[in-house]
Amino acid sequence: MTTLANRIQYLAESETLAMSRKSRELKAEGHDVINLSLGEPDFNTPDYIKIAAKEGIDKNFTFYPPVAGYEDLRKAICTKLKRDNNLDYESNQIVVSTGAKQSIANVMLSLVNPGDEVLVPAPYWVSYREIIKVAEGKSVFIPATIENNFKITPQQLEAAITPRTRVLIYSSPCNPTGSVYTREELKGIANVMAKHPEITIIADEIYEHINFIGKHESICQFGFIKDKVVLVNGVSKGFAMTGWRIGFIAAPIAIAKACDKLQGQFTSGASSIAQRAALKAFITSPDATPDMKIMQQAFRERRDLMLKLLAEIPGMKVNHPDGAFYIFPDISWYFGKSDGKTTISNSNDLCMYLLKKVFVALVPGDAFGDPRCIRFSYATSTDKLTEAVRRIKTALLDLK
Repeated sequence: MTTLANRIQYLAESETLAMSRKSRELKAEGHDVINLSLGEPDFNTPDYIKIAAKEGIDKNFTFYPPVAGYEDLRKAICTKLKRDNNLDYESNQIVVSTGAKQSIANVMLSLVNPGDEVLVPAPYWVSYREIIKVAEGKSVFIPATIENNFKITPQQLEAAITPRTRVLIYSSPCNPTGSVYTREELKGIANVMAKHPEITIIADEIYEHINFIGKHESICQFGFIKDKVVLVNGVSKGFAMTGWRIGFIAAPIAIAKACDKLQGQFTSGASSIAQRAALKAFITSPDATPDMKIMQQAFRERRDLMLKLLAEIPGMKVNHPDGAFYIFPDISWYFGKSDGKTTISNSNDLCMYLLKKVFVALVPGDAFGDPRCIRFSYATSTDKLTEAVRRIKTALLDLK
């Protein structure tokens, strides 16, 4: 009998992928499932990017690429960071990986020793916790409440730091809450971190271009801590390129070299053709193509629709997300209620109740560090969103 390693036995399945799998199974049985569980834009990759990928094939970019990515792509990322974010990086500070998820794993494995503590504002993206487990670190969760728009304060951050703290990781715009840290809020965090130079910040900015309040703000803009920040970004969300699997880090040279070394033993370079597509994405200014603006406007309209529809459901407490494409309402009002067959004890119960009763797939808040909430992804059509909320409202009215 095969005995699996402890690390894989302790590792949880991604709850978002698990819920998506359950919805596919129900669809295969013939049910009309509306899947609001996956964080994936429902837009096609822009044509100008697809053309660049085809050109890459025709020009025979079919051999092993450099581990850290093609030099012209890394230079293009530096240009993008200067153009869009006013940040200065050299190409040797950039490492391109197979998605931002691998970028985060590379950094965590390069920095965290067994028993080291990683600060994680909660709610958080599901994979942070599990990646920290693989690195044998200890997650220290800092709870942010819906009343504070799911954002932590500098005082909370300071109180969570111990001599074992090695890393702080957060996302803005945030998955799952859609919250966006302002420049002033980030400066407050930067001021705390400046007092602790032994701690590295991982700033997950993958939702940079899905931002409804104007200019994206990065903590890297504060020069007094920039040498302790790893910026993580990619093409999946802002360019509708989830399947292309391209992410990157912009990091202090020592960390970039460590990630290059680690990645060289795991996956080597990311897909050569996907890199050619990403190059076109990054060298094109967001102002030069309508695709990004069209997608962002569609997400804004869907957010506004969802806020209006969810406000009509009794007991559902909703914040006002300023980015990404998620809403993360507090549904604890329904705990203890029953339709006579099913009693709702937690967010997982409520999600399974809605999936089985009205075939709407959501993700329980436990997966993101807040068991009082559930996550809606509104990365789908307004017709499907309207129908999904109608079904949910009907099902919840049966709970007494």
